[in-house]
Amino acid sequence: MFVFIVRHAEETAGYRGGWSGIKLSASGMKQAESLSEYFCSLHMQGEYRITKIYSSDLTRAMQTSKKISEKLKLPVIIKENFREVNNGELAGMENDKADIIYPNLYWKGLEWNECYPSGESPSAFYERVSGEWNDFLKVVKKENGSVILVTHGGVIQIILSILKGEPYSNKKSFGKISCCDIVKLEIN
Repeated sequence: MFVFIVRHAEETAGYRGGWSGIKLSASGMKQAESLSEYFCSLHMQGEYRITKIYSSDLTRAMQTSKKISEKLKLPVIIKENFREVNNGELAGMENDKADIIYPNLYWKGLEWNECYPSGESPSAFYERVSGEWNDFLKVVKKENGSVILVTHGGVIQIILSILKGEPYSNKKSFGKISCCDIVKLEIN
């Protein structure tokens, strides 16, 4: 069986994401449609029998997973712990405004235990996602087919660090993950 880990489609530009309710852009909606057609073709060819779709509950991930769900006629199972980092007061804030109110406050600049204002630290984000990933693997190993997980770039970075057996750091990239990129894992 396989797990397809998917980064959501392109969100509306100009805002800080994190735990925001930012929606997909018009281009993102088209990307999500193309992604759903791709998964439908995989499923129809019989090469990968997709049985479940899991998703972060943030709007941009839900909009992406909903498109896939409609094509595959499968419900979406919400996994809140696969949300992006909680960026607290910056969530959904316009980038220009965030740069004025919180100058030079960026993810890669945070220390390991330093939190975004009213948000999460890199260590807390890692603990949340890595714990959920371990629980998720236990569940999906019992599946009788492949599954899709729609989530966020930061979450995928943590999963990649785990898969590569490397310590996670918010200051390091474990591979470029663009919108609608897919990481395919074979699970035994």
